[in-house]
Amino acid sequence: MAGWGAAEDQHETKDIRSAAMPVTFAGTVGLFMAAAKPSAGTAVLFLSPWGFEEMCLRKFWRILAEDLSDVGIASLRFDYTGTGDALDFADDGEGLTSWEKTALAAAAKLKSLSSCDRLILIGQGLGSVIASRLAERTTEIDGIAFLAPVTSGRAHLRELTVWSKMIDESMGLSEAQRQTEGVTVASLRMPDTVADAVKKLNLMNLAGLATPNCLVLARPNRPGDADFARHVETLVPHVEQAIYEGYDDLVSNPTIAVMPAIAGHKVVKWAKSIAGQSGVSAPNDPEVASAASLVGEGFVETPLRFGKGKRLYGILCEPEGKRKGATALLLTTAYDRHAGWGRMSVTMARALARDGIASLRFDTANVGDSPPLPDAPEQVLYSKEQQRDVAEALDLLEARRLLPAFAIGRCSGGYLAFQAAVRDTRCQGLVTANPYSFSWDESRSVDEALRFAPRSLETYGRKFLQLETLKRLLGGQIDAKSALRNLATVLSRRAMRSGRRLLGVLPFLAGAQGPVINGFRALSKRRVDISLIYSAHDIGLDHLREQFGQDAAGLKQFPEIRLTLIAEADHNLTPPDARRIYLQEVKEMGLRLGKA
Repeated sequence: MAGWGAAEDQHETKDIRSAAMPVTFAGTVGLFMAAAKPSAGTAVLFLSPWGFEEMCLRKFWRILAEDLSDVGIASLRFDYTGTGDALDFADDGEGLTSWEKTALAAAAKLKSLSSCDRLILIGQGLGSVIASRLAERTTEIDGIAFLAPVTSGRAHLRELTVWSKMIDESMGLSEAQRQTEGVTVASLRMPDTVADAVKKLNLMNLAGLATPNCLVLARPNRPGDADFARHVETLVPHVEQAIYEGYDDLVSNPTIAVMPAIAGHKVVKWAKSIAGQSGVSAPNDPEVASAASLVGEGFVETPLRFGKGKRLYGILCEPEGKRKGATALLLTTAYDRHAGWGRMSVTMARALARDGIASLRFDTANVGDSPPLPDAPEQVLYSKEQQRDVAEALDLLEARRLLPAFAIGRCSGGYLAFQAAVRDTRCQGLVTANPYSFSWDESRSVDEALRFAPRSLETYGRKFLQLETLKRLLGGQIDAKSALRNLATVLSRRAMRSGRRLLGVLPFLAGAQGPVINGFRALSKRRVDISLIYSAHDIGLDHLREQFGQDAAGLKQFPEIRLTLIAEADHNLTPPDARRIYLQEVKEMGLRLGKA
């Protein structure tokens, strides 16, 4: 099966797989994957969890959809109202009802697209709750798969609270900067009425399930999941249960998430075993059925596929009125989906559109909803292959007469934006936020760097002084070996910068500087508009100082570059003020380039 990480299994042929076909309905965006061979007469509807877990799961859903397609099962995955790429909504006190309505509309859309009358529901986390309720409101459900189900709403909210603190800490967010009102995880705020509804959930009270088949994948060391599986056995004639192997590695962080291959195979095998055998012909994947635009307040968004073989998926966001600025190319960070961390890219795109600036946000190959290229490495971050994706995105903008364009990216997306601007003259501007580096040593392991990325020396000092950090270190909750190694790395870099003042630039250091300095010189020669943004204690500043000196004095040779330091912000620019600064820089550049 495709996409699970083993090179020999990724693609049986060298054919490029198209991204799923986008569709719009009920104020949201869905991705329909047609059956690749005669359909089994049953289609799969994916029901996602909420928040950070959904971000981690996005790629897994795409891989499952592709594998289901290969065995003759069509599928649809979508965003609930107010999440992902869906339109926002006013919290009118409906609780989970608004998400249930979106799911009900998705079920009807899937039946229409697939020509299948019967459905299988696959839900994870809160999606399992939506699945159980959807089964009560629609007929002909062949089966429900409960993956890591939320059996107790109160327990789930407590888990989200712990999750939130761990994520904020890992990203360098201070306690004063944390968003603690309501249920907030990874910059995503759960609507208050939804949180109130979740608090009352208890799947152990289910009196029935309108389906003959169930699969329960229980998380390791969560007794409540196993108890729920036994409860389901009292409600449904045919129940399979197994351990959700790889769950913890999947939801640890989108950047380093490991796809749970064993669990994925179980889900596909189970779905195939219960799918109907009516022999319905698989429908075509016609472009005439492409998604209509979603119209919001001041913006129009069109989900689309582009690139060779329609392999890339993204959202074009345009002003509802006259376009005034250059087009912003919003690049993804690591393996975050194109909506961005905490929907940052969605929020930015719509705000830009209200000021007359169009934008394209998209997933690069093997990130989120864009399938991998046949010959590309499994690890695509900091690889040359991603430059091909950016070039094809610029091709799309050029074909639609949306040039000039400028590239925007945070962290690894900042690296990608810099490289794209250097390589492609159609890119006339560059905004980077907290880029880890502008140049990557290809002999260095990206995986190791992502798992053990050092922080700035100031961050280590602040963390060390926190009593809680000391307690966790003494209690073995922090990997002391990795922490000391990272601290040594940061100290050695700072020592090299200080020594450079006395000893001059050493030959091996000059080699590291060359690609970056030469890249900025090339951009300066082309008069590319450049804005560099950093949180005051971000590790990326150490890399900038390696290139331009302790106080970044070397940037003076490039007077057109604007350097902005944000005093109180983490790597993800979580505080609202930090995001406003980021947005303002992007907006001003878009309008400047548009006038030019």
